[in-house]
Amino acid sequence: MTEDIGKQFLRLTRHGNLPPSDQDKGLPQPPLTLGPEPGQTVIDLPAPAEVQVPPLDLREAIERRRTLREYADRPLSLSELSYLLWCTQGVHEVTSRPATRRTVPSAGARHAFETYLLINRVEGLQPGLYRYVAIEHKLAAVNLSEEVTDQVVAACLNQKHIKPSAVLFVWVAVAYRMLWRYPVRGYRYLFIDAGHVCQNLYLAAENIGCGACAIGAYSDDALNRVLGVDGEEQFAIYAATVGKRQ
Repeated sequence: MTEDIGKQFLRLTRHGNLPPSDQDKGLPQPPLTLGPEPGQTVIDLPAPAEVQVPPLDLREAIERRRTLREYADRPLSLSELSYLLWCTQGVHEVTSRPATRRTVPSAGARHAFETYLLINRVEGLQPGLYRYVAIEHKLAAVNLSEEVTDQVVAACLNQKHIKPSAVLFVWVAVAYRMLWRYPVRGYRYLFIDAGHVCQNLYLAAENIGCGACAIGAYSDDALNRVLGVDGEEQFAIYAATVGKRQ
């Protein structure tokens, strides 16, 4: 019987099958994050320390957490968006290694994700596609065309809860940021890390009267294309909607 692709992946990414990493070979590590592209509009976000949210017991947040697909027709504030971004990819510090220490765990502190946002309803922001510039805690406008929302929705198989949401988070893996240290097996870590990030989003959403819905069903090629990534060196790995509770 032919071994299926999933079992092949697990077998070939066992530790005993790994080649030397580029880190072991002394090759320079890739950049910690992607900065804004030349000419991109960059938007300041409220500083995390200045964002006030009501207290919420961790146990209560975990017990209350539910996937939410129906949202109130109310926008998020820019401060609330800032809070969600901080909780999911916020940078505490850049160390001398260098590496980033963030609000979520990551294998070897590689933090290989870039956060793209389809903004539908956030106060002070034009609807469209943005990317979070994590170290600077800013947003970079990627695509503010009128067609981009429909393109993203179509790429996500026309799931009905995307347009009514306030924002769609899409996490893009910059693969070499992880593979530089963990060749081949690093792909496992990318998917594990995505789970850490999305769970933080779920819990942080509870803190501001919102709910979230994780999305794993999408056309890889179509979503990568509308995000403007190549699908190999950089590719969409996970997504989630967020919106106010009704």
